[in-house]
Amino acid sequence: MSNLIPIPKISSKALQEMFDYRLARLRQSMGEQNVSLSILTNPVSLRYAIDFDEYQVFQSNTPTCYLFVPLEGPLVMHGATQKDFPNVSEYRRPNFISPFDGGVELVNKSMLFSKEVDSFMSQHCYNKKIAVERFSPLVVMSLKNLGCQISDAECLLQKARMIKHQTEIECIKHSISVAEYGMKLMHENTISGITERELWSILHQVNISNNGSWMEGHMLSSGTRTNPWLQEASERIIEKGDMVACDTDMIGPRGYMADISRSWICGGGRGNREQRDAYQHAYDEVCFNIDAIKIGKSFSELSSEAFERNKIYKRNHYPCVYHGAGLTDEYPKIYYQEDWARDGYDGVIEQNMVLCVESYSGAEGGKVGVKLEEMVYITETGIELLSYYPFEDNLLVN
Repeated sequence: MSNLIPIPKISSKALQEMFDYRLARLRQSMGEQNVSLSILTNPVSLRYAIDFDEYQVFQSNTPTCYLFVPLEGPLVMHGATQKDFPNVSEYRRPNFISPFDGGVELVNKSMLFSKEVDSFMSQHCYNKKIAVERFSPLVVMSLKNLGCQISDAECLLQKARMIKHQTEIECIKHSISVAEYGMKLMHENTISGITERELWSILHQVNISNNGSWMEGHMLSSGTRTNPWLQEASERIIEKGDMVACDTDMIGPRGYMADISRSWICGGGRGNREQRDAYQHAYDEVCFNIDAIKIGKSFSELSSEAFERNKIYKRNHYPCVYHGAGLTDEYPKIYYQEDWARDGYDGVIEQNMVLCVESYSGAEGGKVGVKLEEMVYITETGIELLSYYPFEDNLLVN
């Protein structure tokens, strides 16, 4: 059986419009903060700015490549092997600023890098306020010594990425279709005797076969390992009657995320009372919280108006009620009320956001946990469901 699914027909013109839109969103965010230059190293930020997709996991650990994005002027990419990324005017050899590339004595390397930045800014920037991502403190100190005012580029990128272009939505839908096909194959292969890792590998294979990128975690567990949540896949052998729960956390084709969760019983059937109760609770929570989303609502309102969870499930709740998604998990992260005073921050729901609606239901000290999650698109006229993988009807009938 082929792991390939049909690729949506997105024209080169539509893709270029999306690339232009993403760059314009970044520059708008820069302009609002009076930043004249952003220097990007995060592989997700590079993908957003210029669709850069080389050695992304390596780049996340060893920032060999970096991009100059001035508020106005040419985009200059350093370290790329290919030379055809959208909207890039010039390609240069990088100055190495990591211990792997430049050695453990980085003071001189940082100075060389900073002098290059200073030279670029003298030609293309109207002030010395720059935004950078996750550089060595030595690099930041060197830039400050040259009179630069430093801010965090990641904050600019997160704000830019929050509002999606229509072609981004089409890309997200394609990633979800890949993930849902992988989930279907996992579901069909959930048989007694298979290990969690073996089952989870099916989704990886489908993703890579369809030009996907990576998985953010290995979020599949079974039996008593479903409670508490966030236990990644292990060598545990799945048995008939076990609850199996998974969260795709998949970075799929064109770098877009499919973040959906489902749970099912190995061997099917109605399961036991604890399994059905947890499943029904998770399902009710997700449905209720989808219906609560409205343009103009504040994050704090969504938190305070969220589904009232059964007291036996409250302590083991998921880390958030909602979160954004695009190229990865994204701003915002909307917390449960019990965590709001410590972790919450406010904002407003806007048109063209994509949100993931979460539920984990597992009683504290229990033997069963259920993970469900949907992705939704916030349109002018309401909420569009992006994920369509079926729920388990047998577990919804009490």
